[in-house]
Amino acid sequence: MSTDDNSPPGVPDSLDVIAVGAHPDDVEIGCGGTLARLVQQGYDVGIVDLTDGEPTPGSPSPEVRLAEAAEAARILGVHRETMAFPNRRLFDGFEVRVELAKIFRRFRPRIVIGLEGPTPMASPDHAEAAKIIDAAVFYSRLTKWDETFDGLPVHTIEQQAWYSLAFASLDAPSGPARFVVDISETLEIKLESIRAYRTQFPPEKNRVFRLVEGRAALHGAISGFQAGELLTGARPLGISDLVSTLCPTTV
Repeated sequence: MSTDDNSPPGVPDSLDVIAVGAHPDDVEIGCGGTLARLVQQGYDVGIVDLTDGEPTPGSPSPEVRLAEAAEAARILGVHRETMAFPNRRLFDGFEVRVELAKIFRRFRPRIVIGLEGPTPMASPDHAEAAKIIDAAVFYSRLTKWDETFDGLPVHTIEQQAWYSLAFASLDAPSGPARFVVDISETLEIKLESIRAYRTQFPPEKNRVFRLVEGRAALHGAISGFQAGELLTGARPLGISDLVSTLCPTTV
């Protein structure tokens, strides 16, 4: 990743893709395999957590959770930004929209991947985060608002996509386009990044890994891969070659 002269060491000056979650581990569970695959393909990728996830029952301190998040990012090969909004009390509002849009203006991603919506019987922060992310994508491109965004230049995000954490639901995500990313080569990297959260996923929570692996196997099998991640796009995907798209050559 490239850096400019004014950036701290290791901080990129731009990112191709940013994935956003309400808490550390949301992105890893939802689309970690996709991010790892993008890194393998040479793209610069980042994760933004709206909160540090604290307090949480398993973690002894915010420092421990942040260290786990840093290790997960290292495993995936991505840059990570953790925002200071409160876990369990995350609500859509003007301030958090603006602060997230500032990150988009700073790193200038082409694609933003966000939470798809509510997760029944799980944290209500997820539904709030979905609204925040959608608004921040819009705010990022608005002109005549320099004082609100500390003079950061406007930035138009080319595409938006969503991942779902509603693992208990049998309903497919809604949206203009659904597609499966081939994570056959990165499923193990994804699982390793989730395991980095040792305080969140002790042995008695192995069910989470079975769910992640099961969904990856299902979505992969449907699409002709060993493992896949289902994402939703903001627009229908255009096809220029029907045959090569619907009947890809397998090696």
